[in-house]
Amino acid sequence: MALFRRRRSADSTTAVTAFWDAWPEVRDALANAVESAQPAPAEVSDRVTSLVKGIHPDLDWEVGRPPEQKGGDIEDLDLSPDVDPSALLEQLAALDDPSKLTGGPTYAMTLRPGPSDDARVMSERWARSAPDDEQWGFHPVRPADHERLSSVLTVDGHELDLSHVSVSLRVNQATGKIEVGVYHPDNMFLPEEVREGVAEQVTLLALGEDDMVRWIGEVDSLDEPPLDPLPPTSMPSVARQMADLLGGSEGWVTLEGTHPLFGAVRILIRHPLTRRDFPALSLYVQVVVPFATMDSEKRPIEASEAALGDLEARLEGVLRDNGALFAQKTERGERHYHYYLDPESGVLPEFEAQLVDWPEGKVKLRSELDPDWAWFNAFRRQYRRELGS
Repeated sequence: MALFRRRRSADSTTAVTAFWDAWPEVRDALANAVESAQPAPAEVSDRVTSLVKGIHPDLDWEVGRPPEQKGGDIEDLDLSPDVDPSALLEQLAALDDPSKLTGGPTYAMTLRPGPSDDARVMSERWARSAPDDEQWGFHPVRPADHERLSSVLTVDGHELDLSHVSVSLRVNQATGKIEVGVYHPDNMFLPEEVREGVAEQVTLLALGEDDMVRWIGEVDSLDEPPLDPLPPTSMPSVARQMADLLGGSEGWVTLEGTHPLFGAVRILIRHPLTRRDFPALSLYVQVVVPFATMDSEKRPIEASEAALGDLEARLEGVLRDNGALFAQKTERGERHYHYYLDPESGVLPEFEAQLVDWPEGKVKLRSELDPDWAWFNAFRRQYRRELGS
């Protein structure tokens, strides 16, 4: 019996395929390296590096233990009348013993794209085509790991207890980024390059790689404690506040107006949005759906409004994490949907099937590969004043 099963994609890049073809030959040596807390043998390390660089030259990699996961909250319990009592007892026990609930992988392999969006796209492709391997988790970026913020970090032979770290956070309104200052009592004894490395590592552990790229402008090491010190674990909440400040309701901005010839126009744009938010989505799909029941300004009402809402829910259910709506425009008795899909997921035929037999007119659909999101970027540039960008 095979140890794990490969999920293949016909459109996987050659380099990604080459990596997973080689995985059975290197996985055990990498697991042994994690267990012994020692580097992998040079020949294994060099081979993995060559395979990773083949996927994208900006990618780095690392192996280790996966971030610890919490067992859950009391709100997560299944308290329905028909729940199995033994299952409920297991859930309760898991609140005190997370391992009983999570049962996650023993090891983690992580690709590190850094600030390169192109490398991030490829690391996502790598992770999505990963094999089924119960012992290993595969991460396309370094995730946040708050548990390690209370542990000892060793940098260039220097051991630092990160529980003593405090940070300063300042929002730069001009750039829409957060400027971070990181203080540790031992900073005064450390060389400049070590201090800078510690500051970067703390920020990375607090936010994870994607949010660090999204929201952080500068990271500096501080000589003195901040005037208003914060724990590094506060960074995610500040990042969420930034997203709320820049965006609209739940990540959407709504724009409304009236055209002298066409009547009312209503536009929804996902904002803020970066390539990091949906790195696998590169197939642009435009859907134009007519509707029959409308008001005097050709906006959907009553039966048509309900039918459009039902269609949107079905499309979202089909796509899950293989696609997302980026923008929507309603005018002249039509609703235009602008989606991006993962072209390697095979979800497009099922997506199209939901549009068949629409009862209120002929639905139009077109699609094209757009890995740089050229269409969406051109669309939102028209409204950059309204979006504040």
